[in-house]
Amino acid sequence: MKKYSVTKSMGMHRKKGKRAILETTQILNRHGYCTLGEAFNRLDFSSAIQDVRRFNYVVKLLQLIAKSQLTSLSGVAQKNYFNILDKIVQKVLHDQQNPRLIKGLLHDLGSTLCVLIRGVGKSVLVGNINVWVCRLETVLAWQQQLQNLQMPQQVGQSLTLSDLPLHTLNSILYRLSDGWDIVTLGQVTPALRMLSEDRRLWKALCQYHFAEKQFCRHLILSENGHIEWKLTYFALQKCYPPREQYGDTLHFCRHCSILFWKDSGHPCTAADPDSCFLPVSPQHFIDLFKF
Repeated sequence: MKKYSVTKSMGMHRKKGKRAILETTQILNRHGYCTLGEAFNRLDFSSAIQDVRRFNYVVKLLQLIAKSQLTSLSGVAQKNYFNILDKIVQKVLHDQQNPRLIKGLLHDLGSTLCVLIRGVGKSVLVGNINVWVCRLETVLAWQQQLQNLQMPQQVGQSLTLSDLPLHTLNSILYRLSDGWDIVTLGQVTPALRMLSEDRRLWKALCQYHFAEKQFCRHLILSENGHIEWKLTYFALQKCYPPREQYGDTLHFCRHCSILFWKDSGHPCTAADPDSCFLPVSPQHFIDLFKF
């Protein structure tokens, strides 16, 4: 993915008022763009989705844009957005991986498109209304394709999960950071179902995603007074955002004003480059252009 310059507003929270907003705008303009759409166009997300380490990051970014920033994109940026989304859907259909993740993205995007189309006139839409209707129809078609996705039956005598020892299966479960992945894997074999119900597994998941003061407020107890960690996890998920985890993330260099992927690195000219690098979450990326 190409590197490109971006605002030094990563420290903007330390400044307040119109002065900070004006300074941020001036820096963005000097680098040749000042909107989310312009930044979105200049980052090569089409290549990023081919990297398994960056796939989830890009999907999360697209989901956040679908929820609240879709109408802020220019016509070119919107076209780029849907082209990337089409590549993501086709990749999922081909690889048969991450369908649940994409279903969530398409659900949020479909909901946003419905609201925009029904409220035409109440908000400014870039392009003809028929274009937006066509986009909604495309999203519905993608959802149907994913709904019809069938995982192929394994053929041959190769090794399966049933052949692995219990301690290996348990180790696999402890490496999953999503509760729904654990539930789904627990449906594969009786042994995995037994391991996936382990209270210690769900306790570790709660402690990984949430602060102690958060889950202490939402503890669910069984009739005999034991903590139901699995139920507690899903209750917490409704109240607090889970901890985000990505194989690779965008980083920002405060010295060079450059966005880059961590694993790709960046030839910074600062005396201590590592002290200049800051991770940029998908939400933070969008927040950079809210001024």
